[in-house]
Amino acid sequence: MKSLVCEVTANVPVNDEVFILSFFWNGTAPKAGQFFMIKPLRGSVFLGRPISVFEYNPAQNTVKFLIARRAGGTEELSRMQTGEKARLTGPLGNSWEDFLPEGGKTALIGGGVGIAPLSALVSQKPDYNFHFYAGFRHGFLEKEEENAVLGGAVNAKKVVTAAEDGRNAQNGRIVDYLWEPEDYDAVFACGPSAMLKAVWKKCEAKSVPCYVSLERRMACGVGACLGCTVRTAHGNRRCCADGPIFAAGEILFDE
Repeated sequence: MKSLVCEVTANVPVNDEVFILSFFWNGTAPKAGQFFMIKPLRGSVFLGRPISVFEYNPAQNTVKFLIARRAGGTEELSRMQTGEKARLTGPLGNSWEDFLPEGGKTALIGGGVGIAPLSALVSQKPDYNFHFYAGFRHGFLEKEEENAVLGGAVNAKKVVTAAEDGRNAQNGRIVDYLWEPEDYDAVFACGPSAMLKAVWKKCEAKSVPCYVSLERRMACGVGACLGCTVRTAHGNRRCCADGPIFAAGEILFDE
């Protein structure tokens, strides 16, 4: 882990809600599933924001983040321009590789910008047999927008997209398109808590290993403040230092 002041190399809006922010990064190479705490040097937000790695390019020393514009910190990130600087602390947390079965076939299920760390995994393991399931609340108007958000996931062996409004995609929740989880050696998921719970229930019913990347508000990112506590069957855990990836069966989703 390093904490470095890094320069923005690009800030590309995908649509009104989502943008891709790229930084020059010459620190430790991040693994898929890990995240950075990002804090603009010019801004009013006191704490950095935890953002998962979307793409890492070692040849260019760049790291990309897929970010949904919301209030506060992400709004400030959305306004950053090429050449501006931010402090990046990371890479933090565990990685999907810690849980990936050797060989076999793994399903990846992402909801919204929860796609990002799973897309990074496809990019880092291009020869692995991944099936990618991507779910959105609203479908995209243009195929270019969808491909930009999917990133490296477009290269998975199978790609299924669904939108709750049915626009330019399968209609409904992406979990409903995981027809037979028993066809997979493992299932990885990242997205809203309700989606993660639904994925876990399907996997539990078929005794399929399931791992989920959790989203929590974080202050420090290194486990010191205990602000991102996750309730598990084995007691409280820290999302940043013990995760963000956990075996789904350990998580007390209803608490």
